[in-house]
Amino acid sequence: MRISGRNAALCSSLLAFLSAGIFLVQCKSDPSSARVPDQVDFNFHVRPILVQNCYLCHGPDPSSRKADLRLDTYEGATALLKEGGGHAIVPGDARNSEVIKRITTKDEKVVMPPPESNLTLNDYEIAVLKKWINQGAEWKKHWAFIPPKSSEPAHYEGSVNAIDDFITEKLDEQGLEPVDEASKSSLIRRVSYLLTGIPPTPEELATFLADESDDAYEKMVDQYLKSAGFGERWARHWMDVVRYAETRGHEFDYEIVGAWRYRDYLIRAFNENVPYDQLVKEHLAGDLVQEVRWNPDNGLNESHIGTAFYALGEGKHSPVDIREEEADRIDNMIDVTSKTFQGLTVSCAKCHDHKFDPIPTADYYAMYGVMESSRFSPKPARLTYEQLENLAELEALKAGLEEMILSHAAELEVASADDPRTAQDYEVIGDFRGETLDGWKSDGLAFGKETTLGEPVLNSSGTRIMRFDGGKASSRRLSEGIFGALRSPNFEITSDFIGVRTRGEASIIRIVIDNFQLIQWPIYGGLEHIVDTKAWKDMVFDLSAWKGHKAYIEVMPGRYDRHIYEMAETAWVEVEYAIAYDDQWPQSVAPKYKGEMDRVAKMNELLAKGLIPKSYNGLASRYEKQSELIATLQDSTFFTGIDEGFGINSPVFDRGNHLNELETAIPRGFLSAVTDDHQFNTEGSGRLDLANAILDQKNPLTSRVMVNRIWHHVFGRGLVETVDNFGLQGKLPSHPELLDYLAIRFQNEGWSIKDMVKY
Repeated sequence: MRISGRNAALCSSLLAFLSAGIFLVQCKSDPSSARVPDQVDFNFHVRPILVQNCYLCHGPDPSSRKADLRLDTYEGATALLKEGGGHAIVPGDARNSEVIKRITTKDEKVVMPPPESNLTLNDYEIAVLKKWINQGAEWKKHWAFIPPKSSEPAHYEGSVNAIDDFITEKLDEQGLEPVDEASKSSLIRRVSYLLTGIPPTPEELATFLADESDDAYEKMVDQYLKSAGFGERWARHWMDVVRYAETRGHEFDYEIVGAWRYRDYLIRAFNENVPYDQLVKEHLAGDLVQEVRWNPDNGLNESHIGTAFYALGEGKHSPVDIREEEADRIDNMIDVTSKTFQGLTVSCAKCHDHKFDPIPTADYYAMYGVMESSRFSPKPARLTYEQLENLAELEALKAGLEEMILSHAAELEVASADDPRTAQDYEVIGDFRGETLDGWKSDGLAFGKETTLGEPVLNSSGTRIMRFDGGKASSRRLSEGIFGALRSPNFEITSDFIGVRTRGEASIIRIVIDNFQLIQWPIYGGLEHIVDTKAWKDMVFDLSAWKGHKAYIEVMPGRYDRHIYEMAETAWVEVEYAIAYDDQWPQSVAPKYKGEMDRVAKMNELLAKGLIPKSYNGLASRYEKQSELIATLQDSTFFTGIDEGFGINSPVFDRGNHLNELETAIPRGFLSAVTDDHQFNTEGSGRLDLANAILDQKNPLTSRVMVNRIWHHVFGRGLVETVDNFGLQGKLPSHPELLDYLAIRFQNEGWSIKDMVKY
């Protein structure tokens, strides 16, 4: 329908939902002939003109700013001009404002925008700027950064809810009448397609047509909301947003392990009406949430599957520059995260301050550090609440056994100091011959939180203590075939070689450089070694070609087959220490924790002398119970997700070039335009802080962006047409009061996606 009614400038798209009837009206007219509003609003009338015509040279980005003039702030626009004096804008006086003089002059030497820009202002735009200045030239934050404001529309007869009232108000402004209510057969087809993606069955159609009750329509809507097809349909919408793929693209298009598990996780979440704020937390920090969401049917950990969201991007199998590959991958993660949850193009600030939105380059690198501090990892897909309960019981049994044994020891105090440190031709990266993991991170169930030092070793029947174990990091502290990963802190490669004292079966040790995961020949194969020997071995990695790069060591039972992680039931790996050195492996590596080792040696001496009993009442039954619990912990199914690393504050890359790092590191954090407290004080990545910042009640974007996506998928066009861009380059909301009303309702009513769809 083509309309040229009054006030047509407001009427880019009108959507109505009246008595369950849906209609769309589009208006097109010559913008230069539009009527200037009585009260000019900066956000809805003035800023779009400035963004399109002025901000490239006079906006927030200092690198492209001309004449040191800013028109994006009140202070900049009203300051004394450095060239020619006067003021670009004089509030209340358009005639003496240089901006008006420049946009209306015929002199091509001074006219703005300059002729070479191919930009011109029409009569309507000039009239708007004049009226705005004469009305006081009020600046406002961009509408999307102003918190949603609650308002109630006037109530209209026949309306079903406030949506009808807001829409009717706009229709009245345009002098338009709604179309007739849709027929019942049309309604059920629309609802079925919208909610499930498929048409109604003949039986469903007949049932609805025959239902003459007042709530027939509502019952029909509820039926489709409760159907399995709802989750499948709406998970598809979300998968498009988060760039879902099951392979990594590029030459060999390697599989993203377990991506389909993320797909099924989404279907379950939409069908179970998991609150949106919970989904946000699970996507960004599902491995860190304090209250894990357990599947009520099978006890599986649902929360950590959400982190597969990060792994869905592209990945090259042999990039020439892995630092550049990391920068590209993190840029993709920032881009998807910011567009998905905030409707902002934050990646535009990679090389310079955002040219339109209030997003400085520092904000980009604050988020970069969050992503850089996270580590991709296989994650056990069958991790259940029962497993964690069994693990806790198992640890309690082990602790009780050790306490019982030590209570019989008469002389365990050993006055032995560590050896004095002498000059060394190597650097210790990790020493596990003591009790602790020496600052390394242990993820999964296998390695636990300490070494094996001092643990009682029983005979095969579990009836006698054979010895107290020496210190080592071991994935078979509990048993073989249990998943876990042991990872070092980040370090800069400064030596030619990394050496790891290790043994194991069907396992791997990898040097992960610049977070690069797709390790293989011909370039990177030397960064991964298979551990397949039951005797201790000095494993050497030649890193002479990688000096200056960031790296960490990763130790895991199991191995990769063409980048698909697999773990045999017999897989295990153990490490005594890891060192960095040049030239030759040192003749000996002095233990960092000799006092702790001497204590265990003394315990073994007392055991041999009979001062510590080798057998106890109930020892065999304890051993049998432990074996039963251990059997529940094995897993052989995995997906690719995220684990915590160590906090890294990234420097700014000069003009986005990873080869040119500026000196100052930017603290990890969020967008300064959204929150005052935008820096994260954490030793880890800050992903949970990021999720909390996105869900902060003061954040004006999160709920708006999601209800707008819902509106978009129901009606075909969002209240903000650019669903991924609420910034200055995006479209203005057609019904801002309605958008705010829905955003506030969404938060106040528990972030329920189904309830908002139904409403």
